[in-house]
Amino acid sequence: MFAYILRRLVHAMPTIVGVALVCFALVHLAPGDPLVAVLPPDATAELQAQLRELYGFNRSLPEQFFSWIWRALQGDLGTSIATSRPVVDEVITAVGHTLRLAVVAMAIGFTLGCLFGFVAGYFRNSWVDRAASVVSVLGVSVPHYWLGMVMVIVFSSLLGWLPASGAGSPGAGESRWSLEQMKFMVLPALTMAVIPMGIVARTVRALVADILAQEFVVGLRAKGLTDFGIFCHVVKNAAPTALAVMGLQLGYLLGGSILIETVFNWPGTGFLLNAAIFQRDLPLLQGTILVLAMFFVVLNLLVDILQTLLDPRIERA
Repeated sequence: MFAYILRRLVHAMPTIVGVALVCFALVHLAPGDPLVAVLPPDATAELQAQLRELYGFNRSLPEQFFSWIWRALQGDLGTSIATSRPVVDEVITAVGHTLRLAVVAMAIGFTLGCLFGFVAGYFRNSWVDRAASVVSVLGVSVPHYWLGMVMVIVFSSLLGWLPASGAGSPGAGESRWSLEQMKFMVLPALTMAVIPMGIVARTVRALVADILAQEFVVGLRAKGLTDFGIFCHVVKNAAPTALAVMGLQLGYLLGGSILIETVFNWPGTGFLLNAAIFQRDLPLLQGTILVLAMFFVVLNLLVDILQTLLDPRIERA
């Protein structure tokens, strides 16, 4: 197991370097001057040169890239051009908000997705299967930003049950997981959970239907194994593939959604990326993308390890 983990870590290093290189290159290839957000309209050439030297834009792109990577390895992602705050502080604050939202969305999406998938797989070709399939297809097909706006209109404007935007500000002695704070998370979490729910439901349904049609299940029934025992075998065989899909979807949730977080004014990573793009804040944009890429790499590594624990054949392969 240790050798497998070490091998996966070695394989992850080129991915990290490649993501950092692509992120740096694409951001710098975008048109526009990143200092336009802080330079006054009548800025002198001397002031422009000073700011370019301050942010390192006066050096060549290879020098900027290696300097950025070296500082990132030391925990320094630079300074935001728009706010003049350290990028690390901005990203940590946004990641904290996105983690809260992703945990709730994950619990909703994965629970409902597995439930619909198992029910549809066990009762395949029945009306239950068709109903669950329609729900999962709608979950994948409906634009989530449109769904978010509809939910705001219905549950905030018309009914007044839930707040329409923001993350809330906890008072003295109040936790961010209190009932009042959770109200701000309901609408964005439900909206964000729709797509993972549909993808997980369709994946689990296909896995369960395929496993139930295999010969070993027929053998288990012939031996007199109870339905619960067969269910446990189905879960064990479906878990590795389902876990891989869930890990990928969790990565998307942790990455946040620019559209959803913008609709609900949720101060997460997606909202931060949106602000960095429109403000042409290169240090903030690069730092946020790099941190989100690290999330994906770490999640993929954890999912691979869990898959190996559930199915030792993966390690032997």
